[in-house]
Amino acid sequence: MIESVPPFAYVLAAAFLVAVLPARVGHLLGGLATAAVGVQALLLENGTYLDAGFLGFDVVFLNVDDPARLVAVAVATLATAAVLYAAATDVDRVRTAFALSYVASTVGVVFAGDWLTLIFFWELMAVTSTLLVWHYGGEAVRAGFRYALFHATGGTILLAAVVVHYASVRSFHYADNFGIAEAAVPLAAVGIGINCGFIFLHSWLPDTYPRPHVASSVFLSVFTTKTAAYVMYRAFPGEQLWLAYIGGAMAVYGVFYALLQYDPRRLLTYHIQAQVGYMLVGIGLGTELSTAGGLAHMFNNVLFKALLFMAVGVVIYRTGEEHIKNLGGLWNVMPLTFLAYLIGAASITAVPGTNGFISKGMVLDEAHHVHNYEFGLSGTAAYGDVLWWALIVGAVGTFMSFVKLGYYIFFHGENTVEPADATPGQTVAMLAVGGFCLLYGLVPDLLFELLPLSAEAISELHPYSTGHLVESAVLLVVGFAAFFALKGPIGRLASMPDVDRVLFPAAFYSGCGLVWGITELWAAVDRVVMATAGASMRVGSDPGGYAYRAAERVPGVAVEGLPREADRRSLRLRASVGTSVFIAIAVLFGALAVLLAYL
Repeated sequence: MIESVPPFAYVLAAAFLVAVLPARVGHLLGGLATAAVGVQALLLENGTYLDAGFLGFDVVFLNVDDPARLVAVAVATLATAAVLYAAATDVDRVRTAFALSYVASTVGVVFAGDWLTLIFFWELMAVTSTLLVWHYGGEAVRAGFRYALFHATGGTILLAAVVVHYASVRSFHYADNFGIAEAAVPLAAVGIGINCGFIFLHSWLPDTYPRPHVASSVFLSVFTTKTAAYVMYRAFPGEQLWLAYIGGAMAVYGVFYALLQYDPRRLLTYHIQAQVGYMLVGIGLGTELSTAGGLAHMFNNVLFKALLFMAVGVVIYRTGEEHIKNLGGLWNVMPLTFLAYLIGAASITAVPGTNGFISKGMVLDEAHHVHNYEFGLSGTAAYGDVLWWALIVGAVGTFMSFVKLGYYIFFHGENTVEPADATPGQTVAMLAVGGFCLLYGLVPDLLFELLPLSAEAISELHPYSTGHLVESAVLLVVGFAAFFALKGPIGRLASMPDVDRVLFPAAFYSGCGLVWGITELWAAVDRVVMATAGASMRVGSDPGGYAYRAAERVPGVAVEGLPREADRRSLRLRASVGTSVFIAIAVLFGALAVLLAYL
């Protein structure tokens, strides 16, 4: 029975029911539906396949393999906790319904077995997440329009890639040709890259995620970008060094701008870009261990990133403050929230004992091994660790960011207010997610079992080796010292603009110019059409008069032979019967000749 029902179906059904049922019943139903996704993913065997007819094509709504199972378990775990968190944060039924429809479309992408199904749910994911942003109102509405434009653009480009793929291989199914067709690579890279937050295509991230309700930010923070990294894995299997280097650049770029932020959710959002960079490095390197490391980091990031958004969300929910310099000293009045923040911060900075330490270590190890490239006219081999160093810089910057965030929220200055701590529901949701972060860090074999790894590859993994522990300790010490040494310069650089400072006004004025141009063009066409119609009506009402006036302008016509002006309107143009028949036959033969020429 569970093999015949695609998981998105009952989550989507729950989304509709949540909108009409009493709040508590609806949230309970939503939590059960999302939890069922994880249970179903763990029970189904690899190779489970559910196909159907859709738009005249054979499509696959349920395709189970290790990567799909891994992402589905992460989505189910977090979505269940997020529904509980939303219920405890005064979220209305409609917002929860939008959130669950967003989860349903994400699950549809994860279990899709062909590109047509994937692009359908990909677009649905964009629509449902936009509605989730818009529902909050205020500044979120304008940001939601920009968000929608980005995702509509990315979805259109990815759709074009899917069409090119089908034209190349004559199939949408993954099984027929794993990966996107070569002719579609540039389009797929850009279309998926927008959702991944590629540098210069990332402005929608820090613009959108800090603006809606704090519970909505929890959902938004994990599904779109991590699903995009998963689709990148589907599209580009094997070694793709260009993708790895884009990921390395994202890790540095995202961390740099995160360090400059004093809006807590904006800081966390830039770290989404940075952490997706680590995932893309693992996927792009293409080895068995690196790919597993990238997918593992995707799994772990769903947990610790959402946990951080939950903890920060509680602070905003209780204090109403969204500038971290206006906070401080909250560790003793909000101890549960502080504990949740510590677990999330330790996980994202790869402190030993957390899940981030396991997956980030896997990616760093493989990046360190890929360091010999041949280049130059001489063809000699040169060695460098550019990619590895980029990830190391990103790791140090990540630790600096979360020392900064924790310092200003929980320790800096005097606490002038004593807000209440997290509600019981918020506490359960945060500590449950935090417990998984610790579980997969302390018992990494549980994570390894979910990864697409052979037993031989698993035997090569030694996450708690002395080298890993020493490397982690050095990075943490350097990051801690670097923040306090550079705290002043970081504050002075806080106003440094990102590309959105240019991109958004340019897009706005370009859009205004486009609308003006189209409007003026339409007005000009309208004026020409109306003038032509008016002239035709005037000629039709007095063809003789117009004919005589035209004749007067023709050289060689005797003006004195024409009727007087006063008599012209009473005259009518006439032709003999023979002339009329001749003209009609000539027109018919001309039309027949044109038709035969085309045939």
